[in-house]
Amino acid sequence: MAERRVIFFDVGNTLLFPNRAKMLAPIENKRHPTLERWQALERRTKSEFDQNMQSGRVDQGFWWIFHSHLLEDLDEAGDGLLQELVQNMQNSANWDRILPGTRSALDRIRNKFRIAVISNADGKIRGVLTRCGIAECFENITDSGTVGFEKPRPEIFEAALKSMNARADESLYVGDVYSVDYVGARNAGMQAVLFDVAGAYRERQEPRVESVEQLENWLEQ
Repeated sequence: MAERRVIFFDVGNTLLFPNRAKMLAPIENKRHPTLERWQALERRTKSEFDQNMQSGRVDQGFWWIFHSHLLEDLDEAGDGLLQELVQNMQNSANWDRILPGTRSALDRIRNKFRIAVISNADGKIRGVLTRCGIAECFENITDSGTVGFEKPRPEIFEAALKSMNARADESLYVGDVYSVDYVGARNAGMQAVLFDVAGAYRERQEPRVESVEQLENWLEQ
């Protein structure tokens, strides 16, 4: 294995997290799920979505599945409400929550590695990262909304590697969805690690971390 020189980061649920108040604005505030319940839904959705992806059944997107289960739990109905919630999740401006210590960890990591971003987004993720104070940490930001291909398609990883003049075998991808991020990166020839804050993949054998601090320690190994 070539020496690791370049690290690419996902954005959603890796660098930035959803502003749940904005995401769930169509639902009465007192009915919003707790963070614990939200993460339980995330774990359930990742299991179902990964199984669908691996079997070739991709009739619904990740957030369609997530919010379908949320509305079932709340005993809410309505295709219009479901569609509005999914659209809120797909709006990159609503991903504006950053975990404490992220910026300082990125600064330490980029002292040792070149770092960049690969994100399935709406073409506006650079602006969101700028507003959150971390865009300048990255040499390059590859957004599916501008590239025209989404993970796990190899083309988006290849575009990012080309933009960094990096080889796949010397690059690592850090992302939170097994079937999209881990499998996509590995199929592109890259190393990969799951960023698993919700604990969806604790039973899997693939490399995984649950915080930026754990990622730093993992990189030292």
